[in-house]
Amino acid sequence: MPLQLRSLVRPDATLELSLVDVPMPTPATADEVIVRMEAAPLNPSDMGLMLTGADVTRARQSGTAERPVITAPLSAAAMAAVSARVGQAMPIGNEGAGTVVAAGDSPAAQALVGKKVALLGGAMYAEYRALPAKQCLALPDGVTAAQGASCFVNPLTSLGMVETMRIEGHRALVHTVGASNLGQMLNRICLKDGIPLVNIVRKPEQAALLTQQGAKHVVDSSAEDFKTKLVEALAVTGATIAFDAIGGGRLAGQLLHAMEAALLQRPGRVYSRYGTDTHKQVYVYGSLDRSPIEFERNFGSAWGMGGWLLFPFLQRVGPQRVQQLEQRILDELTSTFASHYTQEITLPQVLTLDAMKSYSRMATGEKTLVRIAPG
Repeated sequence: MPLQLRSLVRPDATLELSLVDVPMPTPATADEVIVRMEAAPLNPSDMGLMLTGADVTRARQSGTAERPVITAPLSAAAMAAVSARVGQAMPIGNEGAGTVVAAGDSPAAQALVGKKVALLGGAMYAEYRALPAKQCLALPDGVTAAQGASCFVNPLTSLGMVETMRIEGHRALVHTVGASNLGQMLNRICLKDGIPLVNIVRKPEQAALLTQQGAKHVVDSSAEDFKTKLVEALAVTGATIAFDAIGGGRLAGQLLHAMEAALLQRPGRVYSRYGTDTHKQVYVYGSLDRSPIEFERNFGSAWGMGGWLLFPFLQRVGPQRVQQLEQRILDELTSTFASHYTQEITLPQVLTLDAMKSYSRMATGEKTLVRIAPG
């Protein structure tokens, strides 16, 4: 029987990760296809569901090499956050790629038989996946499953940031963790489209990497002059919207303050005790820092801070615009939207302590690909 990776929260406040046997899927409707999975990335959003905040430093491995099992304790706070899923063995994996091996009778489904496709829809860490044909993108000839495995999450997220900027009337943007795979992709989009982008990184070597890739505005948050350099970059670009993957700490508030300081430098400003009247927006889309968000009210009254998620954005812009964005991704899959992996592991190796120690760090610039089957 085919294998599928499952994440289970047990009543004793323990996370259990294992490979389980599942029935071989068959097309349930005329529009459904069966994909033999070949590759899937380990994205931070996947690990959020998979690891559920468990203490991976105290994880234990058991089982066999073919069927490893990982267990790890959950704190009281983590357990409270996932109480609704206790006892449910949940499949994981937002996206991946593979070959269509069977399909329903509809022309759209039949047209995909034998083709290599990228797919979005959950439960991708599995040997086979059934889903509607409309959730598949037929990959161009010559594109491998590894190249197509990350077709959706990072490309659509980076395009979604640019699209959100435009919809909300901004003309430039800021992105934290600029040297991440997503950050490098966003930098390539903005360079290609002529959009001013301020990249925030956390190490000098990350700043050097982005500069080598053509980034015009890179600010290192570890530098002593970070705040000064950030205001200078915002003054030059006019960026008034930021997307923050860090989440916790003081960075979101610092971004709003720096935007206000840059706006106050514009000539002809008239004093107001409410600050500038230009709206400044920070969207938090990640949780690399799980501590509380802290900020001082030193950025006027025209501001906003909130969450940003990919799937609500896709619903907001509608299927026609999503299709246009997906077509751009296919057209530029091996250039603008290329993903680079620092390690490849098999499905059983996902459940080994050595691999977990590496991918659970979610280190900037590091990305893991799960090789499920050759292809």
